[in-house]
Amino acid sequence: MENNAPKNNSKAFSITALVTGILSIVGAFIPVVCYFTLVLGIVGIVFGVKGRKTAATGQTGMATAGLVCAIIGTAFSAIGVICVLICASAVNSAVNSAAVTSLY
Repeated sequence: MENNAPKNNSKAFSITALVTGILSIVGAFIPVVCYFTLVLGIVGIVFGVKGRKTAATGQTGMATAGLVCAIIGTAFSAIGVICVLICASAVNSAVNSAAVTSLY
């Protein structure tokens, strides 16, 4: 007879959180990829929380590690995106300033 009880997917959630957390940390240091790793880090946070909620007592280690990695990766990615936006604004300001001064 088959057991029709729902499966506990906490291990799958935990592994997914850990993988997405690690990828978000690594990708945060690559300039163009940091946009995608910001989303990946948020997904890792969601899976980490879900993995911790569904895990049995005392078996939340991997989910916690994934959650921490995802939070760190999200923070690094957010800082990277902010730095890219600031640099783009500075370049835009410099180009506009050069264009205005070259007219006179």
